[in-house]
Amino acid sequence: MISGSFQRSFTATAFALIGLSSFWQGVALAQTPSQDILTYRGGDRDKRVLDGARQEGQVILYTGLVVNVALRPLAEAFQSKYPFVKMTFWRGESEAILAKSSAEIRANNVVGDVIEGTGVGEMAQAAGIVQPFYSPKSEELPKALLDPKGLTAPTRLSYFAMAYNTKLVPKDQVPQNFEDLLDPKWKGKIAWRIESASGTSLFLTNLRLAWGEERAMDYFKKLSQQKIINFGSGSARTLVDRVMAGEYALAVNVFAHFPVISAAQGAPVNAQLLNPVPSTASTLSIPKGIKHPHAAMLLVDFILSKEGQAVFSKAGLFPAHPGVPASDVVAQVDPHLAKVPINFVGPELLDKMEKRSDEIYNELFR
Repeated sequence: MISGSFQRSFTATAFALIGLSSFWQGVALAQTPSQDILTYRGGDRDKRVLDGARQEGQVILYTGLVVNVALRPLAEAFQSKYPFVKMTFWRGESEAILAKSSAEIRANNVVGDVIEGTGVGEMAQAAGIVQPFYSPKSEELPKALLDPKGLTAPTRLSYFAMAYNTKLVPKDQVPQNFEDLLDPKWKGKIAWRIESASGTSLFLTNLRLAWGEERAMDYFKKLSQQKIINFGSGSARTLVDRVMAGEYALAVNVFAHFPVISAAQGAPVNAQLLNPVPSTASTLSIPKGIKHPHAAMLLVDFILSKEGQAVFSKAGLFPAHPGVPASDVVAQVDPHLAKVPINFVGPELLDKMEKRSDEIYNELFR
């Protein structure tokens, strides 16, 4: 789920660090006998996972989850259930996770057993550093979210919305649809995040898919006259913070839960879903050559289970498991509850569309 411009810039950096992709073929990354548990489906699978994890005694997660909001509660819940497995973690943006895992594989000293985040699984798959795995818990998840190659599994859903500053945008003037963004009063006051997994490519692709090329292009040409601000620094959260601070009145294609969580804490910000709501899924993957395969699968099973997904819900995230509802705090931006159509843009579809979406961005908005 990575925009073409971001993917190309990151790939150039990554290969400068880790060498040509053919390098991976020369590293001892083949599955060892102990790692056959990653894809094992026998009737004693759960027992083998549990027994092996008990012997390994630890598991390490690399993730984009916010530490105090979701990551630490996840670790505490996991260790409460499995006290014989010490879970440690490292938090970073998706590109940093990929770089860190790639460097470890190159050094033949893999530390991270599981990687999780928005777009990181797809980038890692493209780099050839992850391996297939199977969890019976994945069978409880929507088929549309599953990777047929078994290289990723969905952990949480992302819905994208417009954030607005409630002091700068009166309630009766909040844009209700994409066309409302064309109002002259918003010229120079709208920002979007570029070079990111949830940036311009997803915004443009969403409308191309929903409206068709002709209508979408007509809209993009008009939108380009609004002088959209290209925000290229900081994390996805940073843009919402800028809206809260009043630097921008509006920001499009931000994670819908960020503004409403801040609003619940008293910040002058809120979110508005626009039809159709673009959606993606964060995923987890297993790097090649991990040291704790049984404990890794125990953690994977836990994250995908209703118990693990409930941790995400409590943190204000949208669980991938259909049997675990989102929390009341973010219910207002749950498209299912708001009855706003959703356009799920999976990685293969985005990859197919991204070249043209990037061309449109460069032609009209750069």
